[in-house]
Amino acid sequence: MKPLAALALLALIVALPLDAWAQAEAAGPSTDPTQVRPGRYRLDPAHGKITWSLNHLGYSTYYGQITDVAAEATLDPREPAKSRLSVTINTASVNGLNERLNEHLRSPDFFDVEKFPQASYVSTSIERTSPTTARVNGELTIKGITRVVSFDATFNQAGINPVDKAYTVGFDGRAVIRRSDFGISAFLPVLGDEVQLRLEGEFKAAP
Repeated sequence: MKPLAALALLALIVALPLDAWAQAEAAGPSTDPTQVRPGRYRLDPAHGKITWSLNHLGYSTYYGQITDVAAEATLDPREPAKSRLSVTINTASVNGLNERLNEHLRSPDFFDVEKFPQASYVSTSIERTSPTTARVNGELTIKGITRVVSFDATFNQAGINPVDKAYTVGFDGRAVIRRSDFGISAFLPVLGDEVQLRLEGEFKAAP
């Protein structure tokens, strides 16, 4: 083979993986959960929140957020049942979007933050319910009381985040709990017992 032809062939061989990588990058995030990279992930604290709501005296549905949430997940896209999730919530971050209400939420009437600064959730099993959804079963602990709680998770997409270039997996979730199950019974029944939870999280691949 002539030297110039050999060099051209070598250049082609070297370029092929780069072209494949560039094509995959250009394809953007995948909405196919089976293509998620398996492994350990950590919740991006800037993009992991819990929005809560409950009936307020029959007049309205009141909304607030919990913003200080840490979580770790182990994802197995081929066998979702082997995936795991653990969450820690700093209860002082429960926010009713009103400072006077926030002080009350931190009091013994509600979360008793000084005595119980953290709540937690640990998954015990995960069941796929459709190609992009799953039922996550686990144990939720609030104010030292543990109850079995399940939530429905929806896979959004996974891929290289264009902002920080980190491999990211995004989920949404929904759950319903009764606050009285966790010893938070102030102002029942005029203030709703059933609390709707809307979950959102972007998980970054752990190093």
